[in-house]
Amino acid sequence: QVQLVESKGGLVQAGGSLTLSCTEPRRTINSFAMGWFRQAPGELREFVAGINWSGRSTKYADSVKGRFTISRDNAKNTVWLQMNNLKPEDTAVYYCAAHRSNDVPYTYEYWGQGTQVTVSS
Repeated sequence: QVQLVESKGGLVQAGGSLTLSCTEPRRTINSFAMGWFRQAPGELREFVAGINWSGRSTKYADSVKGRFTISRDNAKNTVWLQMNNLKPEDTAVYYCAAHRSNDVPYTYEYWGQGTQVTVSS
């Protein structure tokens, strides 16, 4: 079983930045593809960004390209989502996810609890 723990989100003004982190305290996630998803009130959960096990391959939703960066450090067993130039429409609960894959999938097997990110205008 994989237990993912996200860092606390927060309240940010539009145009600001915030970085989320995700780790697994009990086992290595180095062989997993990792992803970030988000879900706004009344909306479906959507893919935000993903990274393969080595960090050499990434994918982004069109809505965040050029603003968000996913990265990982396998030595620290941690994945980050750097979010810049945040917009009110980025307000959502953000989820970390993991999946056994050599590529960057859009569906994931393991999920964190989620963390709230609120962007004020």
